[in-house]
Formats: sequence, structure tokens, C-alpha cells
Amino acid sequence: MHISRVDLNLLVVLDTIYTEGGITKAAEKLHLTQPAISHALARLRDLFNDPLFERQGHRMVPTPLAKRLIDPLRGSLQSIGSLLNDTQSFEPASAKKRFVVGLRDFMESTVMPPLMKSLALESPGVEVSSVRANRRSLESELAAGTLDVALDVLLPLSDAVKVKRISVDGMAVVARKGHPAIVDGAIALDTYLAERHILVTSRRQGPGFEDIELRRMGVQRQVALRCQFYFAACRTVSETDLLLTMPESYAHVANRQFGNQVMAFPVPLSSMDAYMYWHASTDNDAGNRWLRSVLLRCLAR
Repeated sequence: MHISRVDLNLLVVLDTIYTEGGITKAAEKLHLTQPAISHALARLRDLFNDPLFERQGHRMVPTPLAKRLIDPLRGSLQSIGSLLNDTQSFEPASAKKRFVVGLRDFMESTVMPPLMKSLALESPGVEVSSVRANRRSLESELAAGTLDVALDVLLPLSDAVKVKRISVDGMAVVARKGHPAIVDGAIALDTYLAERHILVTSRRQGPGFEDIELRRMGVQRQVALRCQFYFAACRTVSETDLLLTMPESYAHVANRQFGNQVMAFPVPLSSMDAYMYWHASTDNDAGNRWLRSVLLRCLAR
């Protein structure tokens, strides 16, 4: 049998079925469907002219041939993996590469400045594209490689996507300087509820994070304006008596140019956590791993 006839992915499937003891667990481990694993096993059986595994209860028990194959197979797969890792090493100082990072607009202003400062010093040949990733297609974009990494709130994604909690942020209230309802740079809940508000959201309807938290307390605020971007909201606040609630760290950055007041939210709220996402297939990729480490270092600052 010539190696040109062999799909190396089939050998990975064989090893995984052997290790996991079944098609279902092998499918979960490889992030494939059960029919895909079953089809691969059928091709393996045809290739080796042997059943390779026989069902005994809930387990797939290897045949004598499969037992003879497994050790040299694993050694070969490990050697191939080491070879590929050696050829895919990533040297930041000399790398010429473009990374695509999915960011919400409020995270761009806090992430991009320290990131680009770091890249200018240690990897001047690296380019970054910051894009607004559609949450519904986030997983498929990470899988396809059109996104390298994404930063967002907690999202319901499958195990094929790796996730790491990266930051915790509180919520702040923004008001124009000289707002008639604000006394001594602080705001009470009664005052907050009596005023009209701006909600920044990409959705056309539905409550914001702060509205959900307020409803849990049995209270509700009046939203006078829904808009898409915090910059527009901050400028509107500077010229009206509307209030804006936004992530605290970004509030201090975004409102410097407008001179708006940034105050603590009048009651404790759940923290607004941020998470980093990347696809399992890039977990050990040297370039992706480096990018994640730089982002984490920048966020820690």
C-alpha cells in the first residue's frame, strides 16, 4: 500500500476511536459529527481489510490488527506533529503576518492603543485588522480562519471554540458637566430613574445589560434614545440632559474630549465580563498563541 493512497486524517480518527473507546466520544474529541466518524471508520476498514473495532456493549473494542497498529501509528503521528510545529514556528521580531481580531466598538479604544504600542516594539512586521464580528457567525469565522481571535461578552458557543475570561468591568453613569440633577459628582438611584437615558446597542429592540439588571430590582428607566455607538452617545450627553450608562473603563477614555462627568452606578450591578475566543484548531498554533499572549498582556495593563 503506497502512502499516497492514505488520507492521514483517517489515521487520526483511528487513534481517537482507540483512545476514546467509541464513535460518539471520538466525534466530540475531534469536533466532527458521528456520521463523519462512521464514514471514516468504514474507509479505514476498507483500507486495512479488517473491522479494526468490534462493538461490545457500549464500547468499540479493537481487533488484534488495531492493537498491533496503534503504537507505531501514534509514534508516526507524533513525529509528523513535531515536524509541522517546527515549520510553523513564529518569530515576532521578523514575522510578516496579518491578524484579524473581532472587537466590539467600546473595546477597540481600550485594546488597540496598548496593542499597537507593543507591536511597534517587538513585531513591527505584524499587521492587525480590527473588525466587528457578527455574534451569530463568530464560531464559523473562527473555524474558517477569517477571524484569529475575538473579544466579546460571554456567548453560547460549542466546545470547538476555546474561551478565556479576560477582564471584569463595572458600569458607570455619564452626564454633562453642570447637569442640574447631579450634585457633588454622584447620582442616587431615584435621580437615575427620574432622568431620561441613552442606550447604546447594535440591536433594534430589546433591553440593554443595565435594563436587565434594573428589572431584577423591580425598577425601570426611560430610554429616550437608542443609538449604535458610544462616541455619538457621549457627544449627545455633552449637549443634553440625557444620561448614558456604559462600561466604566471605556467611559473614562471616551469622555475626556467632551468633559462629561463619569460617576459610579448608583447601586451594585453584576460585572460586565469580557472573554477571549479562538478556535480549538488554532490552540497550539504558534502565531495565534503569541497573539493571545500579547492581548492578555495589554489587557492586564
